[in-house]
This record gives sequence, C-alpha cells and structure tokens, in this order.
Amino acid sequence: MVTHSNEPEARQGIANKEPGVFGAIADPTRRAILDGLRGGARAAGEIASGFSMSRPAVSKHLAVLERAGLVRAEKQGRRRMYALAANPLEQVDQWVARYRLHWAGRLVDLKAAAEGRGAAGGRGRA
Repeated sequence: MVTHSNEPEARQGIANKEPGVFGAIADPTRRAILDGLRGGARAAGEIASGFSMSRPAVSKHLAVLERAGLVRAEKQGRRRMYALAANPLEQVDQWVARYRLHWAGRLVDLKAAAEGRGAAGGRGRA
C-alpha cells in the first residue's frame, strides 16, 4: 500500500475530513466561484446569482473554499463579502510543476519524432 503522508492533501484535511485545497478545487462549481472572485470581492448573493442552484448550496461551496483557505469572508453590515485568497493554490502549482517538466520532455520527443530524428536525437532525412 502506498501512502502519501508528505503530500499537501494529507497535511490539509484528511484527518479531520475536510477536503483541503485539492479537494476544494476538485469541484467545478468551486473553481467557477474562484474564477469569479479573481476580479475582486463579491457579496454572497451576487456570487449565488451566477449559478442555477440554491443560495444555500452556493453557501456550502463557499464554506468549503473558506475552510480550505481559498476565500476570506468579511461581514459588511448584513452582507457577507468574499474575497479570493490565492496563496494556498501554491500547493497546487508546486504539484503541477513536477508534471510540467514531464510534459516539456514529451514535447521535445514529439518534435524530434516529427522532424524524423527520433527521441534519441538520431539523424533523420537531410
């Protein structure tokens, strides 16, 4: 059995059943909420109006994002304003960075194959 105790997800939430950053962004609705907050803070009602689901359902998504540290909520009078807190996404970027190197290598191999040199850089047609 392979364990991944050093993975960011294991450090953030597995023990207490919270999804952590990776679990939070796994849902397309939550990713859409984050995308909407890139332009600045928005009221919960304004966020909910962009979705064809109930406000309580959107509130649950916002709560997951808040627990994962991806949004900050601030009470302004009767409204709750939500703002993007993108720093935890660094965990995702660091994880994806490992695969960027793999993809870059694969593209180099593809280019070499397309030019008839093969992956090892052998001679193709002159």
